Amino acid sequence: MNLVLFFNLIAGLLDFNYGNLFGDSFVASPLILAEKTILNLSVWIIGLFSYDWCKKANNLPEFYLLLLTSLLGMFLMLSSRNLLLFYLGLEMSSLPLAAAAGFDFGRRNSPEAAMKLVISSAFSSALLLMGISWLYGLTGTLDYSGLMTHIGHSPLSILAFLLILSGFAFKISAVPFHLWTADVYQGAPTAVTAFLSVVSKSAIFMVMIPVFYQTFEEKIDIWHPAMILLALASILVANFFAIRQDNLKRLLAFSSIAQVGFLLIGFSAHTQSGATAVLYFLLIYLFSNLAAFGVVAVLSAHYNKEQIGDLSGLYKQHPFLSWILTIALFSLAGIPPTAGFFGKFFLLLSGSGTGNYWVIGIAAINMVISLYYYLRVVKTIFMDQPVHEVPKQPISFPVKFALLFCTAGIVLIGFLGFFYEHLFQLLNGIN
Repeated sequence: MNLVLFFNLIAGLLDFNYGNLFGDSFVASPLILAEKTILNLSVWIIGLFSYDWCKKANNLPEFYLLLLTSLLGMFLMLSSRNLLLFYLGLEMSSLPLAAAAGFDFGRRNSPEAAMKLVISSAFSSALLLMGISWLYGLTGTLDYSGLMTHIGHSPLSILAFLLILSGFAFKISAVPFHLWTADVYQGAPTAVTAFLSVVSKSAIFMVMIPVFYQTFEEKIDIWHPAMILLALASILVANFFAIRQDNLKRLLAFSSIAQVGFLLIGFSAHTQSGATAVLYFLLIYLFSNLAAFGVVAVLSAHYNKEQIGDLSGLYKQHPFLSWILTIALFSLAGIPPTAGFFGKFFLLLSGSGTGNYWVIGIAAINMVISLYYYLRVVKTIFMDQPVHEVPKQPISFPVKFALLFCTAGIVLIGFLGFFYEHLFQLLNGIN
């Protein structure tokens, strides 16, 4: 199956014809191809580090079918230029993930995670669909280009837009729409948790660029301050709760919410450099978060351990895993010279272009605060004495390759300016 995912990644790199279909409702462009390649790369890496878990799992073909169906729905979202087509892609990506979240049949909290994901997805989709239906009643169109010229500034259009904004906020787990995140991340299989954290959120942010930067550009006086509020709330609340976590997957859940806050700061710039910073950080976030979840997947598959306390003295027994997790956490914290530092630098630099220096100041202070819970894990790994000896088990080649590949990405992407420059060129024309 990993070979299938690899060939899917390679096929996405081929130079196909670009154009529009279905009355310009479906678009293929170099930018969309690059975004789909990022998602393909993420799914391939998830498949690699889930190799050991997959060997023990039941109903493996169905599991991969659900993930690939969800990925197909995300591709439909990225190419859609019609809100109804976007909604169909969103549902196609969300429902299979809810089923996949309950695939860890040996754990009681896996079905609970699936149910919470179903309920939260249904609620957010209802808000989104209600906003879309009101916009159609007001404008008579759901095409992005038509909404740009007909949306207006009536109170009902503003309310419809706020409903759509709330639906997006649910999907990216922005505070206060985040309450489902930690429980679902903890209960779902690690592969699904990584998919939700990286692939799902990346797809939504990629969709938000054309939707908010172009279609809803006339509403910037509403969504700009809303993005700032969501960003600050996400960073502050996530850091506060992350400090209290003892479970690695819950810690990474609140870490991902904090990263969403930084992404929203860069997104609020409403410039080509802001959109570039968002996509660039998503690429870095891919390698950083998947490296961390890869280590969690190994610990969970081999030792059934996910608590931070279980990492005591891990360096003495598994130095390879210890260094991989440490580098990943340093990148998530934004510590130089990891790529995470460069990613957050560009996000904050883009956000400062709007003159919100107080927002940048609060975000910078919270970067320092986040060091506490990231370094707490590092301290447990390198300085604490092991509670009990754990027999060392060999790491399979696919898993080791995935972890090394992610680590190379964390180290190299920040120093290779090609990635940022290429994304900047692809986003030419974004306001």
